[in-house]
Amino acid sequence: MKNVLATLVGFIVASITVYILESLVGHNLFPLPEGANPMDMEWIKNNMDQIPIGSKICVVIAHFTGIVFGMLVAALISKKSLVPSYIVGGLMLAATFFNIVMLPKELWFTLSDGLFVIIGFFIGKQLSSKKIKKDSN
Repeated sequence: MKNVLATLVGFIVASITVYILESLVGHNLFPLPEGANPMDMEWIKNNMDQIPIGSKICVVIAHFTGIVFGMLVAALISKKSLVPSYIVGGLMLAATFFNIVMLPKELWFTLSDGLFVIIGFFIGKQLSSKKIKKDSN
């Protein structure tokens, strides 16, 4: 039961991290154009060129940070298994790649988002592994 809780809380932490960095930080530092609706996928698809580069960079940072934090929190709660961390990481990878496929983006954005989320997964795995080993001793 603890691993289920670890998975759920880890995923929630990852999602909140992405939301904070992407929406609250990114959209406040780099406002979207007048009349933009970031919750409307059709608007985003049709107006990707109007979204500021800084906001796109915040998305990449958010996806990277979200997967790392989510996996780490899952390990901290589980204390004995990496499975919750892997599940959180897998869900966040899937969400990021779904986003990449669904929204047309510039090549640099697609490559950096995909690459950084994969790097984030391996960093999250490494940090989670160290936490599990440390707590098991």
